[in-house]
Amino acid sequence: MRAVVLDTNVLLSQPDAVFGYPGALVIVPEAVLGEIDKLKTSRVDPDLRFRGREVSRILFTLSETGSLVDGVPMEGGGELRVAALKNGVALPDGLSSRNADDRILAVACQARDSGLDHLTLVTNDLNMLLKAQTHGLRVEHRAEGDPGLGKRTARWFSRYRTPLTILAIAIAVFAGVLALSFYTSHLTGTGGADAVPTEFRDMLTTDYRNLLDGLITLERDPANAEATKQVADAYYDLWAQNGTAAYAYKAISYYESYLRATPSDNEARTDLAAMYFYAGDTDKAIQAAAEVIADDPQHIEANYNLGLFYWHGRSDYASAATQFMTIMDLTRTGGPLADADVYSTAQTQLGQLNTEATAAGVDLGIDAGYLPEGSN
Repeated sequence: MRAVVLDTNVLLSQPDAVFGYPGALVIVPEAVLGEIDKLKTSRVDPDLRFRGREVSRILFTLSETGSLVDGVPMEGGGELRVAALKNGVALPDGLSSRNADDRILAVACQARDSGLDHLTLVTNDLNMLLKAQTHGLRVEHRAEGDPGLGKRTARWFSRYRTPLTILAIAIAVFAGVLALSFYTSHLTGTGGADAVPTEFRDMLTTDYRNLLDGLITLERDPANAEATKQVADAYYDLWAQNGTAAYAYKAISYYESYLRATPSDNEARTDLAAMYFYAGDTDKAIQAAAEVIADDPQHIEANYNLGLFYWHGRSDYASAATQFMTIMDLTRTGGPLADADVYSTAQTQLGQLNTEATAAGVDLGIDAGYLPEGSN
């Protein structure tokens, strides 16, 4: 049976995501329930709290048919199960029980190691995606509204019709307030965050506030490089939360504009490379990362990302291996940027890369000293 582990952001993006995998074992880590429960008292936007409550209601309805811990049957076949970390079982290296994301990853690893060979972690989070790959997990990225998660049945949609209508009105009001703020700034020659009512701004998430403030600044001063980068970073962060492709394209546009004025910012160019890759343009992603490395050969993130681009974008195992070995040389004990965690991550990636290359009939000839202990 296929098994999928759902990350928190997937459920908050689509509360009915649990119904999107007919015939599969759907696993919701206990840490996900904890994160959703925290939304009840958190100062987050009302829509996010609403979706958190909907997740809880759906799971409560399913619990009426049996124990979520033991597993409950789903319509169309399959099963839903809430899974906690196993007592007495050490967490995989690099994961901490104090971190919710790490606990979710650990549950996925434990489920896979228990014999669920066809297990996939489903997430919208870029950092979670990359970290999961370092632990050998299959990862599936789902953007908000992705039809792959399935559509609501008529029964579920009827329950949500009114809240969805309210949400549509709220979005329209949001757009109206933004338009009013920009119109006011043009009339008065002012602008800034105070062009939007404080009470409304307080309802927005940090990323949306950053985006709003940056856009208002650019309305007043289109050449403001700092505001351009602020908007680009906000779109990047919004994309990382829900994977909406439009955010990636917007981030690319603003990063490109910013870098035309500030070409020496390697951090921004590294972020641009990541956005190119996740927008599907591997060639531009590789070119941008290579430009960073040409200027700063010891840039760890650019080297790491370039390895992933070669590997997952082109299946160029040899070039990807070169990047991971470069990182290991830089971060090994006594190296110029010694960092045991980064070294271990790069080594794990190299081991997985070598395994995949070998299965594809490619002999990379990697020195055994670079590979994890016990690797072929």
